[in-house]
Amino acid sequence: MSHVETETAGQPECWRRAAEIAADRGISLPATGERVAVVGCGTSYYMAQAYAALREESGQGESDAYAASEFPFGRAYDRVVALTRSGTTTEVLELLTRLRGSTPTVAVTADPLTPVMDVADEVVVLDFADERSVVQTRFATTALTLFRAHLGLHTEKAVRDAESALAEPLPEGLLEATQFSFLGRGWTVGLANEAALKMKEASLSWTESYPAMEYRHGPISIATAGTVTWMFGSAPEGLAGQVRATGARWVESDLDPLADLVRVQRLAVARATARGLDPDLPRHLTRSVVLDGTERA
Repeated sequence: MSHVETETAGQPECWRRAAEIAADRGISLPATGERVAVVGCGTSYYMAQAYAALREESGQGESDAYAASEFPFGRAYDRVVALTRSGTTTEVLELLTRLRGSTPTVAVTADPLTPVMDVADEVVVLDFADERSVVQTRFATTALTLFRAHLGLHTEKAVRDAESALAEPLPEGLLEATQFSFLGRGWTVGLANEAALKMKEASLSWTESYPAMEYRHGPISIATAGTVTWMFGSAPEGLAGQVRATGARWVESDLDPLADLVRVQRLAVARATARGLDPDLPRHLTRSVVLDGTERA
């Protein structure tokens, strides 16, 4: 069994532990009413998108998400939250260093023995969700569960749904599909982006992701027999029928959207295995992107 399979299977218990941590009133996550920016790279950026949307949708404060390399330093925030599994990602460390003394920062990481501990004002460590695989699964979803629970939006149903997502067979015909489009609305747009990334990283699949209402504005032209359109959460009225009319496969679920992401993680591993790929070691990728002066130039 690959590391990523083991780590994917451990998510329900990690989510329960994250919810317990979020219940600690002393945790250093943003308070209601604060103007917040959430930053990350790769998977962490997509989880930042989901968190920012959830926080703002629930009326708990203006919230923006940025790739760490694209942070607008001229914009004022009450707090910046950084996600970094490794604690070593160059863009995140440079951002936190630059903000020191001017904007309060908190980092959520999996490794307490890394440089992020020295450059963030506050740190939340989820070491029980750390991973050996290059491909992120449980750290990302555990961090988002921490945020959801802190916002009062996590339920035990999400955990039970994750258990179902791990136990039930995947929909038939997905291993043979030629292309995947992942769709979301609101906070699940970040999940759609992450689903597309997981499939690219682990199985070299052709994937795209969009806000669901935008899918009609051009991308649906890709849909045809052999392609899949996968919706996270509730679909806009009529979209499922439009997709099915193209001959494409429509996939949606009553599971909590974060649990539905677990199904995509499993699918990515299954497609990698079917193609003879190692899902733990995607080509051209490392566990953390650490840039030296030559690479940045």
